[in-house]
Amino acid sequence: MADEAHGAWSEEAVDHFLRSRRIGARDGAAVRWFHAANSKARAVQAARSDVHMIEADVLLRGGKAGNGDPIMAHPPETDSDNTLQEWLEEIVNTNKGIKLDFKSLEAVHPSLEILEGVKQQLRQPVWINADILPGPNGSSTVVDAERFLDTVTGFFPNVTLSLGWTTGWHPGQHNKGYDWMMVKEMAQICSTLSQPVTFPVRAALVPQSVSELSWLLQQLDRYSLTIWTGKEDVYSVEDLLYIRENFDKSRVYYDISEPQNSEFKKAIGVEW
Repeated sequence: MADEAHGAWSEEAVDHFLRSRRIGARDGAAVRWFHAANSKARAVQAARSDVHMIEADVLLRGGKAGNGDPIMAHPPETDSDNTLQEWLEEIVNTNKGIKLDFKSLEAVHPSLEILEGVKQQLRQPVWINADILPGPNGSSTVVDAERFLDTVTGFFPNVTLSLGWTTGWHPGQHNKGYDWMMVKEMAQICSTLSQPVTFPVRAALVPQSVSELSWLLQQLDRYSLTIWTGKEDVYSVEDLLYIRENFDKSRVYYDISEPQNSEFKKAIGVEW
């Protein structure tokens, strides 16, 4: 069982769900997401839904300077009705993969200790996420890359890493995308890693970054993209279709909001 669990942790999510016959093609767009499953009610809803991957945010109770239990919340929140331990108990016996998003380094070690306690039961993809570099219009406040990677790989050398950039998006003006310096710095950081890496990239910033992100994916075949969106971002289904046309379908996941999500899936003929 342990080998099966760790195999799933280091297997591309699209391959895991294809092998288990939960998707019909090797297509990242076929993988369905439940985003921000932080509260107890949202976690239960996610566990009972027909999604493939559940995304949730982890921080220490009391916020970045807090020294409490790891809880499920997204800044600026500093408290939650759900601890990581309780969240995992809800999700662990489902067939859904998990993505845990860390906004601070302080929460990583105690959270991975808890995750280690259930690792034998987790026979599905597990992704560990943090923004480790400043990106387009992004904050310089990032999770320290070296310490984050040392901590995560020290616990779980096979886990899939989700490594992103901080970003900003401003309505009514041209927003620059991911530039060459950003992708080359990320490639340098990832060059010593041996497990799969997915790069979460903001949908509204990807169309102007196709050359740079294509180069990044060309560096290693175990790299992928995960398209995400900000609540106020303006982007179109045409933008998503442009992304799809310019990248290998098996290497791009779409954790995007409605109504674009269902409109995009309809446009490409993928069941939602």
